[in-house]
Amino acid sequence: MERVNSLIGGHVSVAGGLATGGLKYMAEIEAEMIQVFVTNPRGWALTAGKPEEDAALAESGVVSFIHTPYLVNFGSPNPETLASSIAITRYTLRRGVETGSRGVVVHTGSAVTQPREDAFRQLREHLLPLLDEIPEGGPDLLLEPMAGQGAMLCATVQDLEPYLAALDWHPRANVCLDTCHAFAAGHDLAAEGGVAQTLEELHAIAPGRLKLVHANDSKDVCGSKKDRHENIGAGNIGAQPFADLMRHPVAAGVPICIETPGKAPIHREDIVLLKKLRDA
Repeated sequence: MERVNSLIGGHVSVAGGLATGGLKYMAEIEAEMIQVFVTNPRGWALTAGKPEEDAALAESGVVSFIHTPYLVNFGSPNPETLASSIAITRYTLRRGVETGSRGVVVHTGSAVTQPREDAFRQLREHLLPLLDEIPEGGPDLLLEPMAGQGAMLCATVQDLEPYLAALDWHPRANVCLDTCHAFAAGHDLAAEGGVAQTLEELHAIAPGRLKLVHANDSKDVCGSKKDRHENIGAGNIGAQPFADLMRHPVAAGVPICIETPGKAPIHREDIVLLKKLRDA
């Protein structure tokens, strides 16, 4: 049976415009797909997009994803944080439609100081309507489990079960698996068979829902609960598990996106290495 290869790319700088800057950076790092921010990743401002740039990205045919700001947290007990999370996620999903993006990535959030049950009720009340608003042909919402620090609502693959259940297993709620987060949360991707075990556990819980992989090595050890990305092969995961991931049927054809440290020359090295591992 012929292997379905994954597109390999990265999170790109959009300085100079979403399409103008983003596609230029894409070419510079030899990426086959891209992920972008359409707002300040560390703020709440709904940055006005340029329709011509959005249209140019959509018309380029490039497979793209958008990442919501890091502050988004649907489990927060702070009413202002919750209201801002709703507004900016709704806005980002709309921009996803306008740019022709395949998915919008959102961190799965934290209960912070409130009981988990309350955070899950809040998640259901406020995120479920946004999923219902996504038009046919629009981007999926991709839930990205975290590294497990603090009161995180979702870190391990197993944590996806109650999270997706809170969203009624909505068909537009899918998954972005970050390798550094999974490793930090306790999935030993570096161990023999570790990648296969993790992917098979994910498939058992959420079959067909893996739509994007964030390929990041880890500065810290397995189970550290620390989210510190490292360049491919330079951390505690190592290079071979990324080859294992790209060959596993659960990840077949799923785009692979780096979010590693450094600038364009280093990002290009990471992407070239992943392509060699994929094509070997």
